[in-house]
Amino acid sequence: MTVTKTDFKKAREISEQVARNIGATEVLTAEGIAKVSVIGLGMKSNAGVAATMFKALASENINIRLISTSEIRISCVIEEKYSELAVRVLHTAFGLDME
Repeated sequence: MTVTKTDFKKAREISEQVARNIGATEVLTAEGIAKVSVIGLGMKSNAGVAATMFKALASENINIRLISTSEIRISCVIEEKYSELAVRVLHTAFGLDME
């Protein structure tokens, strides 16, 4: 799961409590990450959206740490320091920066 910076400490505490209750041995957390997503109903009928996203991020050497998908969304977890660049690159890749 991802949470905001302000909720990170509390989410970790709750996760650790749940882990103890179910007998899990470890809770892994990461700070300094960001999630970027492409979203839209058109993803169902347009092939290649994921490939476009991944190629755009790769073109700027932005490493994808985690990928999550649904029928209308692809989300990638990346290093936070690349979040602004990732958004700009994705806007360009999908033609959203044209006026």
